[in-house]
Amino acid sequence: QVQLVESGGTLVQPGGSLRLSCVASGFTFSNYAMRWYRQAPGKERELVATITPSGGTSNYVASVKGRFTISRDNAKSTVYLQMHSLKPEDTAVYYCNAVRIRDNFWGQGTQVTVSS
Repeated sequence: QVQLVESGGTLVQPGGSLRLSCVASGFTFSNYAMRWYRQAPGKERELVATITPSGGTSNYVASVKGRFTISRDNAKSTVYLQMHSLKPEDTAVYYCNAVRIRDNFWGQGTQVTVSS
């Protein structure tokens, strides 16, 4: 069955770095665009970053540009989110999402907390 399993979330100090991973199974990973979303308490889920199936193009929400990098390894069916210069407002549950035509798959999320 389809699975997306995120990992890497933890408590980190402001200014720190973290790398999230999302391992996919049950579908042809290289055919899907991949996205990272986040949802902070009391807020709507927000699209953070997107990467095309080949990995050739990526896009970011303005608030993370220059600090976050999305990447993928199709051989490992894994998408990453490298986060630098973390701020308290980056605190959220981070979800990975696989999208292709009518398919839309979600992981269970991983908690990132930025606090001193």
